[in-house]
This record gives sequence, structure tokens and C-alpha cells, in this order.
Amino acid sequence: MKSRYSVWKLIKEGLGGHTGWGPAWRNAAPKASYDVLIIGGGGHGLATAYYLAKNHGIHNVAVLEKGWIGGGNTGRNTTVIRSNYYYPASARLYDFSVSLYERLHKELNYNVMFSQRGIITLAHSRHDVEAATRWVGAMNCNGVATKMMSVPDIARRVPFLDVSATARFPVLGGFIQEKAGTARHDAVAWGYARAADTLGIDIIQNCEVTGFKRAADGRVTGVETSRGVIGCKKVGMAVAGSSTVLADLAGFRLPVTSYALQAFVSEPVKPVIDTVVLSLATGSYISQSDKGGLVIGGALDHYPSYAQRGNMPVARNVLGAIAEQYPALARVRFLRQWAGIVDVVPDSSPIIGTTPVPGLFMNCGWGTGGFKAIPAGGTLLAHHIATGAPHALAEPFSLERFTTGALIDEAAASGIAH
Repeated sequence: MKSRYSVWKLIKEGLGGHTGWGPAWRNAAPKASYDVLIIGGGGHGLATAYYLAKNHGIHNVAVLEKGWIGGGNTGRNTTVIRSNYYYPASARLYDFSVSLYERLHKELNYNVMFSQRGIITLAHSRHDVEAATRWVGAMNCNGVATKMMSVPDIARRVPFLDVSATARFPVLGGFIQEKAGTARHDAVAWGYARAADTLGIDIIQNCEVTGFKRAADGRVTGVETSRGVIGCKKVGMAVAGSSTVLADLAGFRLPVTSYALQAFVSEPVKPVIDTVVLSLATGSYISQSDKGGLVIGGALDHYPSYAQRGNMPVARNVLGAIAEQYPALARVRFLRQWAGIVDVVPDSSPIIGTTPVPGLFMNCGWGTGGFKAIPAGGTLLAHHIATGAPHALAEPFSLERFTTGALIDEAAASGIAH
């Protein structure tokens, strides 16, 4: 059993030269078989394994990651956590995730650095203001506290933003969700990995899944990997942009297209922004990390890709928009850029639950909203794997909605990417 992190533990280890810290989790070797295999060692996969053990008492579980823990989208995003969604099913799902994030540091005994600094959405035209007003009304009906902001309110909260009438993107108003915020992406992955390991979960890195073993009735009985065949009773997939690759190996198709979503971090600067700010006109958004770097994101690279890098035209448009809207920041230098591979479906909403293959479950289709949904996605997939029935919050998000026509249609409310 791992010792708990605490201020007293930190003081003790500091006095001892920090030589007493053990590994946060074991680098496990695969066993011959498990009750459940989770493919994907990102936030959703680790959270699923953790909740299988914590909520359902299923401890004979392994997480299989083809690279390193948190090396995919969990470590390649802009860390925004919010639940300001238009449609009721989406609002309930993401608000549940925010509520889990609020107590995650205590539950995992790990500081995930969740900072509820709020998110402001800017309106730049009369049409934006009208849409924002309807959006705020819907969100409040959904139980998600949100309020409109005037231009002076926004200017006071974001002093470096150009709100003048002559600005290229004039600000006519906006709205704010106060309990939204950011967390450290690596810490979320590490916290879930440590907590899952404490509950007996095997975390197996550098273990790529290359195929599935099936029984005569079609039920999955194991997976073929780069480290040999591993047997199991059930399999859960949480691999984001690689979901179609795994589905092809299992013999079915998904309504998923993978795109690159870029993000950028600047050199550290003094505190200038204490919230997250999103522009409806440009699709760009900005916040400031605890280390001082400006964290910036924008729209998708609009062609299918599995490359974790992104293209220059999107980078130019995103950074150009930030320079126009925040003139004082125009000459800030950037340290790095990266891209995650996001899994986008026609109604911009996740797929959680069963697949056409008996015993194989999936969690995918989060598109640009995967990081903020990690605790909810893990909870809901674990519930379905353990009980055989969908959680009430997950029922609208089954794969069957694409054949019945019961789509969430979140894309009709907003094309915003976070």
C-alpha cells in the first residue's frame, strides 16, 4: 500500500534529500489473463480501470498502452474543463464530470491542479449576442449556472483584451461559466495511474494491441499484442483518435473521423489572464498556466490525419487572431506546439457502451472535449463493463443512435473546439 501524499510527507522527504519517494505506479508485466482489459493508457482508460476497482470491486484489470502513460491526447490538449453545453444530455454529462473534478484531488490523493477560474465566451456581432442569450437561457434551464456579461464587465476581467469599437474583432458582450476552469493534464493521468495501481490494477506500457481473439460465438476472449496474447473476459477501448483503427481490427466500422487539434504554449510571463477566454469569431481561446505560459488553442486541421503535429495555416490563423485581440501579447515568444488526434462523430458527441462484438466496450467520439470528460467517461464505461447495462447518463450516447436517428446534435449548437 502506497503512503499518502501530505505536507508532512513532503517535509520529511525534503529533510531527507527526497531519496525516499517510491515509484508512483508499478511498470507491470502482462499476466496470461485478466477479468477486464482496458486498451488505452490515457485519462479515460486509466479512469475506467480505477472506477472498475473502486466502484465495482473488479481488481483483476490491466491497462494496455502502446506508448507511455498520458502520451496521447491527455497530454496534448489545452486543459479546459467546462460544462456550458446547449443540449440537456450533454450538459448533464459534462456537469457530472466537472463535479467529479472538483473533488478529484482528494479522491486520488494527488494534486491535479484544478483551478476553477471560469470561462468567458466573447460575442462579436449582434448575431453572436442573440445566440449567446439563447445559449445562456438553455444552460440555466439545464442546471448549469451561466450569466451574460457586458463589455465593461469583460474589460475589467480581461484587461489585455482589445474591446474598442475600432478593433478588428469588436466585443459586443459575452457570457461566463464561473465554475469552469483548467487542470494540469499530466497530473490527471498520473493521479489516476497511481490510484489504479494502488487498487491492484496492472499498468502495462509499450504494449500495442494488434488484434483480437474471438470465441466461436464471436465473443472477445483476449487480445494479441506486441508482448504476446493476453486473455480476458471483457475488453474496454478508450483510444480516442485511434478508435477506428481498433474497430477495424475487431471487424466493425465506427462513424468517427480523426483530425489533428493543435495547441501552443508561450514563454512564461507575469500574470495577465486569470480566466479562460474563447472568441466566437475566431474559434481561438487562451488561458494562462500556473507556470506563466499562455496556453492557446483553436480550430481543427480540417483534413483527416493521425499525425501529432498539425499544419502551419491553422497555426497562423490561431496565433494571428490572438495577436489581433490581445495587442500587448503580440510579441510574446512561443516555446512549443503540439497536436492531439481527436475523434469526431457527426453529432459531435461521445459514444459510450457496447459494440457489435460481444464483450467489447468502447469510449470514444469525444472530439475536442475529451480531457474535460475524463472522470465521467471513466465512471460511465466502468459501470457498463461491470453491470452489463448503461449508466443513466450514458444512455443517449450509445452507438445505436446512428441507426435510430436519435442523435444528440450538439454540432447544431456550436462548432467550438476546446
